[in-house]
Amino acid sequence: MKLTVIIVNYNVKHYLYQCLESLYRSIKNIEAEVYVVDNHSRDGSVAYVSKRFKDVNYVESNHNLGFARANNIAIRQSSGEYVLLLNPDTIVGEDTVPNTLQFMDEHPEAGCAGVTMLKADGTKAMESRRGLPTPMTAFYKMSGFCKRFPSSKRYGHYYMSYLPWDQASRIEVVSGAYCMLRRSALEKVGLLDEDFFMYGEDIDLSCRLLKGNFQNWYLPETILHYKGESTQKSSFRYVHVFYEAMLIFFKKHYGSSSLWLTLPIKMAIYLKASLALIQMQSARMRKALGFFTPRRMREPDYIFIGSVSSITLCRKLARKKGLSGEFVVANEKIRPEGHLSMLDDIDTTRNQKYIVYDTEAYSFKSILEIFKQKPVQNISIGTFNPYTKTIITAEEVLK
Repeated sequence: MKLTVIIVNYNVKHYLYQCLESLYRSIKNIEAEVYVVDNHSRDGSVAYVSKRFKDVNYVESNHNLGFARANNIAIRQSSGEYVLLLNPDTIVGEDTVPNTLQFMDEHPEAGCAGVTMLKADGTKAMESRRGLPTPMTAFYKMSGFCKRFPSSKRYGHYYMSYLPWDQASRIEVVSGAYCMLRRSALEKVGLLDEDFFMYGEDIDLSCRLLKGNFQNWYLPETILHYKGESTQKSSFRYVHVFYEAMLIFFKKHYGSSSLWLTLPIKMAIYLKASLALIQMQSARMRKALGFFTPRRMREPDYIFIGSVSSITLCRKLARKKGLSGEFVVANEKIRPEGHLSMLDDIDTTRNQKYIVYDTEAYSFKSILEIFKQKPVQNISIGTFNPYTKTIITAEEVLK
């Protein structure tokens, strides 16, 4: 078996469906097996996607095992020469997986590879390339030096933002959202550390691969990452799990360092966690006491682009949901530039715009490339699947 793909899912069935749709296009000509490990979802994820994707190996846990443990279960059951860890809230371009595999085949010293992750507006996510959060690197990040001097190899090392986006480059940390691993490297350095529940395990594994004399790479291939659709980042649990992961990493890899290096970092982690909790509690109290007035926002506008049949379905769904929108009959052959030819006529100053592409009229690769070519503030990616009759954006699912 050439490739094993593992997706850990938790309560995001529509995003998971879309992820699998894009994935199967990308692995069309690859000998591959796909695992979905469901962490005790309550939204009927497995029942929903298994009707369409019958060849997937489903692992249904009775508990939320966390990211590391869930992935390890599938890794131990699988047999692929390479293992791709993939988040369910991603869209993969049609040539992303084969191009990543080709690179790994041509670079036997590579233990791991990641790609360009796009945000929903088409901008590149800084997390696509990262350096190890050594005590000094973490200090520069927390103190603001990283943001102020992004091109500096010293101060900007956390995001390695001095590297070119259009060239393959050696990096230190590969994101777990799309992480192609060589199985022989995993066998040497070990699987994901299950002490990490949801964050930090990708940093830890990247660190161990480097210590095992493997290389970690960034590749200029493209995915969309909705970034934490299944995570409630305003919750107290998120703060606890996220900052606990940071502490676990520092204790594991830098616990033997001198106190003058590690103590300030640990204090900063505790301080940031405390401030985050205080801000959350304060916001909830203000809202409960009536001091918080939500800002009135105009309803978003939609521009639907697709085949005649899909546009007909979109019109019906728009009427049903009360959506304001325009409807354009097109496909990537007759309008390869997509919405870019319409930018002069799109007003982005008043409210959010979603460009909803028919995923049968446009390939996932084309959709991502169009947005990456010219990101515009307040314009975000949307997709429409004519089979499920579902619109998906970063903020909501309409069906």
